Amino acid sequence: MAFQFPLATVLRVRGILEEREERMLQTILCEISQTQESLARTEAEIEGSDASRRAEMFKRSLGHNVHASYGGVKQLKESREVFEAQIERLKQLRDRQLIVYQQARRNREMLTDMREEKRTAYESDLARDEQKTLDDNYIARRGRI
Repeated sequence: MAFQFPLATVLRVRGILEEREERMLQTILCEISQTQESLARTEAEIEGSDASRRAEMFKRSLGHNVHASYGGVKQLKESREVFEAQIERLKQLRDRQLIVYQQARRNREMLTDMREEKRTAYESDLARDEQKTLDDNYIARRGRI
């Protein structure tokens, strides 16, 4: 008779739940990374705009161009604030999701450990039974001689 773990279905469900929580955590981490890249691009654009404005500070330019330049920088700074707030929100979400994932992992590992203990006990019992059968056969043959 083959080894059968009575809680195999529960173990499978907990494994699926753990994988789902891990995927959600990976998604959040990916969003954090993308938002940080967007923030870095925005920072670079702000720096580039400031550098070009400083380079053209003493040159003649139209007021409309200067006004548009300041408007663009203002919009970039607002975008930066939005990205920073989004990163903070995602980090809080990541922390909560990490706790959920760790709990799901512990639940699955508990059943996995239980299954391994049961399997070890099963294999030990099976080996003991086989040895008993061999011993009984040896004793039976020895008794005939």
